[in-house]
This record gives sequence, structure tokens and C-alpha cells, in this order.
Amino acid sequence: MEEHSVIQVGGTVEKAVKGEYRIDVKAVLSEGWQLTKASRISINLGLMFCIALGMLITFTVSQYFGGIEAIFKDQQAFTLLNIVVTLIIYPFLVGVEMMGVFHSVGIKTHPKLVFGFLKRGSWVAICALFASTLTSIGLSLLILPGVYLIVALSLVLPLVAEKRMSPVKAIMVSLQATRHQWFSLFAIYLALFFIFVLCFVPVQLFASSGVPMVGGVITILILSFLAPMFYNVKGILYREIFGMQLALSKGTSGSVDSTFSA
Repeated sequence: MEEHSVIQVGGTVEKAVKGEYRIDVKAVLSEGWQLTKASRISINLGLMFCIALGMLITFTVSQYFGGIEAIFKDQQAFTLLNIVVTLIIYPFLVGVEMMGVFHSVGIKTHPKLVFGFLKRGSWVAICALFASTLTSIGLSLLILPGVYLIVALSLVLPLVAEKRMSPVKAIMVSLQATRHQWFSLFAIYLALFFIFVLCFVPVQLFASSGVPMVGGVITILILSFLAPMFYNVKGILYREIFGMQLALSKGTSGSVDSTFSA
């Protein structure tokens, strides 16, 4: 009979809400890049599935309202489309987020993990809708509150999936925890956003040279590294702030998290 033990990797929720953690911007980005070089395929394939599903949903819903152009002209229809896409996509997208979390603690992942959290899908979808609504309100009132909430609520979905929190509790815990190191988190996301903007420079350069396809290929190649790095970095942040419990068995490395069943 195998012996099992549970270890805590990274921080804890209790310490996080008290601000008892530290975020090293340079170290997080560096580790995120190292993880990406070794484990980007599963995240890319998972994202491709989510994007394809999102396009299918958008096309299907838009037909009901008279096409894509009609959707963009009708604010109510556009809002409804966003709600539908959010509710359907995020139960799968949280699997991609958890790939980054797993990578941060040394667990290999598979693209099928996008289906691994459907049991928590309704809670994840509601949480994503709540977070999206809050950030939208913040952005509509003033830009700064919206930006603050985008950063502060960036880790709520893993709290619902891995810590099994309710949407409201996950949002409250995330707001309490991230306020202590908000500027460090913002610096990390800002750096990734800056790289994202630079990804499209090749398109502009090669478009002026008459070969835009070459620029497009280069941009896609860069994005195939940047997208996984984004989720790996989020996984590292989640590990450092909230931590993760791992079930270890004698003679093996870390296995499935003991706090949930995927």
C-alpha cells in the first residue's frame, strides 16, 4: 500500500489576505519564460480549442440577431453575446489557467485538462461573469478603478477551481490579498502587455514591404510563446500568493492536487 503525504507549495490563503508574501517581478517573469520553453504545447492547444469554441458560439448567436454586423450595431445584443460567450467558454478556459498553476509546481499537463474542471463549471462561469461585470463597471466610470480590478481579480478563477471557493468568496479573497502587492502584479502584467503590443510590429514592417504574410507568421510564432507565458506567469503568481496542496506518494513526484478532483 502506497504511503501518501500532503505538502503545501508556496503561500496560503490565510497568509495572502494578511499580505505575508512577496512578489519579485524579475524572478516571476524569468521563471515564467523558463516554464514556457519547456511546456507551451498543452496551453496552446487548450487555447486553440477555447478560441474555436468562442468563434462557433459567436457565429451561432450572431445568426439569431441577423449577423455579426448587426451584433456590433446593437448594444444589447452585443452585451448578451458577451454574457453567453463568458458563461460557456470559462468552464473550459479555467483548465488553461490551471495548466499554468500546475506547471508552476512541476506537474506536467495535457490539453484535455480544458475538460478537467467542468464539475466546477457553473461556479467558474458565475465568477467570471461577476468579475467581468465589476471590471466593466470600473472601466465605464473611470479607467483607473477598472484597471485596478482587472489586476486584483486576475486570479479568482483558480480560487474557485482549486480552492473550491464560491464566486463571491473568491472575489473577496482576491481583493484582500492582491492589494498588498498590487503594483508588483501590475508591473508584471504591464510588461506582458508591452510585449503583446510589440508582437504586431512585424506585421506593420512587412506590410510596408509588400509581404504582410511573413509578418503575420512571425507574429503568430511570437504569440505561441507569449500566450503560454502569460498563463505560466499567472500560475506562478497564484502559487506564490495562495499556494497549492500536493498529494505525494512514495517513490513518485507530485501528483493531483488533493483539494479537488479533476
